[in-house]
Amino acid sequence: MAGTIRSPVFDTLVVDEAELVRLAELVALKIQAGDVIALSGDLGAGKSTFARALIRAALADPGAEVPSPTFSLVQSYATARVPIIHADLYRLTDPQEARELGLADSAPAGCLIVEWPERGPDPAEFGELLLFTFEDIAADPARRRVTVRPHRSWLPRVERLGEIWRFIATAAAPFDLNAASITYLQGDASPRAYARIRSGRPSPCASAILMDAPRQPDGPPIRDGKPYSRIAHLAEDVKPFVAIGTALWRAGLSAPMIYDQDLDSGLLLIEDLGEAVFGQVLAEGGPQADLWRAATDVLVALRHSRIDVSLGASSPPAYVLPAYDRDALAIETELLLDWYVPAVNGAPAGGSMRTEFTGLWDRIFSRLLLEPSGLVLRDYHSPNLMWLARRTGVKRVGLLDFQDAMSGPWAYDLVSLLQDARLDVPASLEMTLLGRYADSVREFESEFDGDAFSFAYAAFGAQRSTKILGIFARLARRDGKNQYLIHVPRIWGYLERNLAHPELRELRAWYDLHLPIMLRSRPLAV
Repeated sequence: MAGTIRSPVFDTLVVDEAELVRLAELVALKIQAGDVIALSGDLGAGKSTFARALIRAALADPGAEVPSPTFSLVQSYATARVPIIHADLYRLTDPQEARELGLADSAPAGCLIVEWPERGPDPAEFGELLLFTFEDIAADPARRRVTVRPHRSWLPRVERLGEIWRFIATAAAPFDLNAASITYLQGDASPRAYARIRSGRPSPCASAILMDAPRQPDGPPIRDGKPYSRIAHLAEDVKPFVAIGTALWRAGLSAPMIYDQDLDSGLLLIEDLGEAVFGQVLAEGGPQADLWRAATDVLVALRHSRIDVSLGASSPPAYVLPAYDRDALAIETELLLDWYVPAVNGAPAGGSMRTEFTGLWDRIFSRLLLEPSGLVLRDYHSPNLMWLARRTGVKRVGLLDFQDAMSGPWAYDLVSLLQDARLDVPASLEMTLLGRYADSVREFESEFDGDAFSFAYAAFGAQRSTKILGIFARLARRDGKNQYLIHVPRIWGYLERNLAHPELRELRAWYDLHLPIMLRSRPLAV
């Protein structure tokens, strides 16, 4: 790359059209509702080229038809994240005409891209402004000087774009990154962001994934001076992903290879495992039993591999898996009291209600923490499992989103798989694969205790379902992400299934008393 990016104002010499497109593709990764991207410059300076590249990247379709709005004045696009409104004000003669186009009404819910902004009102009126000025370079018609002026919330985003720009410019990859295209990739509910980088030339490796995961600041302290993330042992940077992924890959499992990394900046270039997420394969008619059987076999292989919880000796960076301890288990289950109960009852969980709940769970945790343990991937469910049909054996299952892994009882990951929060797993399939797992483990663990594992499975199932109910309520009430509430009936079904275990009857009585059947179907107050 020919230039550098600085903030709050940066200049870069774009060597050719490809460089201009690259800049637009990166900006597309950071757009959000309420943004206004103003493109100023003479005819032929690159404004339309930039706008088209940004829109195509946001659509995740490098070949998308993006007509100029010179005559229509406004074109709209529905992307996975936010609507995009592309306006060209060249033919306007009065700023009031721009207001009559309804831009002020559409901008708050979408991202507004405005060419020729000087012919309308101040673009900052419409939202969070990012202003680009494009200038010809007389000595070299193939070059453009681009000045970028970020305002308000765009300041930190532009700083991050600079880090990404520099990382891609120097990153090692199995193909030429300078000839590649970048498109937004839908991520998860976390602050992490992803992009797919596709090779622009024939290559044995056609693409890679950019993982954008800057270190997360601690939230407010909630117990013993610690934030939730620290108590629950959630990853705060990319070092756990690198260490755990390397260990899994060396154990013969299909974690993504890491092509390049900037640990301090939280940027990784990793192997692209494709788009065949388990849920998508199932939606297209794939056989659920075959997929879930293969994923069960991966957990057997993981248990058999005995990956050391101290990963630093063989998997740089140095990292030791945190223990899935009593504090982590407790803070997760209490999400039900903190978020779900107020959402259905309209009032916080009372003192006696909380005391009885925590006491029951504490006794269960004492038993669970005596169970055999090892590497627990923690989020081992359909959104994080890929079907790699061209591979064989346990390598057919690709693994994602394991940065929060811990050292804990083996039963947890099997529960995550067989009681998937996002889609239904029939009870008959669950029981079949639970038996398959137990029979397979007995082949190399003569001391395997089936009854103890059955209790651990049911108890972790209840713990996980309890946690998820709290998480979904929190996502809705705190973050405005109501789309997860559709899964609440399924989670209650799993929870009731787990509480049927005879050794959980006291816990079942608590749920029946404080969250009876009539409340379980009540819509959450969000």
